[in-house]
Amino acid sequence: MEYDYDYIRSATSREAISQSGDYTMWRYRPFLPVEQDTALPPLAVGWTPLYSVPRLGEALGLSHLWIKDDGQNPTASLKDRASALAVAKAAEAGYDTVACSSTGNAASSLAGSAAAAGLKSYIFVPERAPMGKLTQLLIFGATVISVQGNYEQTFALSRDAIEKYGWYNRNAAINPYLMEGKKTVALEIAEQLGWQAPDYVALSVGDGCTIAGVWKGFRDLYAAGFISKLPRLISVQAEKTCPINRAVETGRPWEPMEENTLADSIAVGVPRNPDKAIAAIRESDGLTVEVSDQEILDAMALVGRTCGVFAEPAGAAGTAGLIKLCKMGKIPKDAAVVSIVTGNGLKDTANGMKAAEEPIRLPPDITLLEKALP
Repeated sequence: MEYDYDYIRSATSREAISQSGDYTMWRYRPFLPVEQDTALPPLAVGWTPLYSVPRLGEALGLSHLWIKDDGQNPTASLKDRASALAVAKAAEAGYDTVACSSTGNAASSLAGSAAAAGLKSYIFVPERAPMGKLTQLLIFGATVISVQGNYEQTFALSRDAIEKYGWYNRNAAINPYLMEGKKTVALEIAEQLGWQAPDYVALSVGDGCTIAGVWKGFRDLYAAGFISKLPRLISVQAEKTCPINRAVETGRPWEPMEENTLADSIAVGVPRNPDKAIAAIRESDGLTVEVSDQEILDAMALVGRTCGVFAEPAGAAGTAGLIKLCKMGKIPKDAAVVSIVTGNGLKDTANGMKAAEEPIRLPPDITLLEKALP
C-alpha cells in the first residue's frame, strides 16, 4: 500500500493523534487504507501496554529495554490488528464471509473479529494447532477445518476453498491490507516512546508478514515526518525452522525447511511473505538470530519472573533471540530496545508448563510445608 504523505501531514499531526480519545489501532486512521465512511469492527484492538522492564534489562545487561505486550489484544495476539483491518475491508467490499489459514493466532483473531462484526468465518488450521487456540475458534462460532497435514498443505486447501466459494481472503500472502493492520504496533511503539523510534525492535518471524508490517509502520512514520530515525530489526526464528533468516544470512534465495519447533506460530517451513520480510531485514540493517526450543522456554520463564508477562512460545521467541544476541555482545548496552510479545501464554498452557517450575505438592500439613519450603 502506498500513501500520500503530504496529505497525511495535512490531515493529522503527532499532537492530534496523542490527544485522541480513541485508544485503539484506529487512532491512526489517517495511516490506514479504509474509507472515511467505513464502519469499524467493534472489538477494541490495539493500544497495548509498552512496559519499561528494568529487571529484565538488568538480566540482559541493557539500560533501556521495553516489552510491548500484544498478548493484551482481544483474542490475545498481535494478529488481531490484521484481522480487524481485514474485517473492515470485507464489510466495505460487501462480503458476509471471511476465511483464512493459520497456525493458530491469525485464525482465532479472525474468528473473534468476524463474530463481533456479524460475519461468518471459515478457518483452516493444521491438526497440531494448540487446544487453546482451537477452543477460541469454536467459541467464536467459526467453521473450523482441522487439516491432517502441515501448514503448507493447510494454506493450499484454504486458497482453493476461498477461490471456489468466493469468501473474503484474509491470508496475508494474498491480501496486502493485512500488513497495514500489523504495522499499527510500530505506530504505537513510536508514540508510546514520545514519537521516537527505538534503536532495535526484536520479534519472532514465521510467515514474514509481521516483521514486514513493523518495518512498514516505522517507514510510514518516517516518510510523514513523525519520527526522525528508523530502528534496526531483529528477526528471530527457530533454529530448525528458519528459511527467512537463512536466506538473509547466506544471500541466497530462501528454501523450504521442516516445521520443527514447539513455537507453533512460527513453525512455518514455507513462508508466505518471504520477500517482504527479507527486504525489511536488509533495509533496516537488521540482525538475524536463531533460537532453540529450550531457549524459547527459558525466555518464557525469564519474562514471566521479571516482567509479569505471560508469553506463548512464539511470543517469547523475540526476547529469546535478544537474550542470545546480548550474550554474544551484539547489542550495545545503552541501546534503546523494544521486544514485542506477539501472543499470550494462555493460548498454549502445555508448553507454558514445560517452561515453569513444578508446584510443591503436599498434604494440608504446616509441618510438611515448613520442610518443603526453601
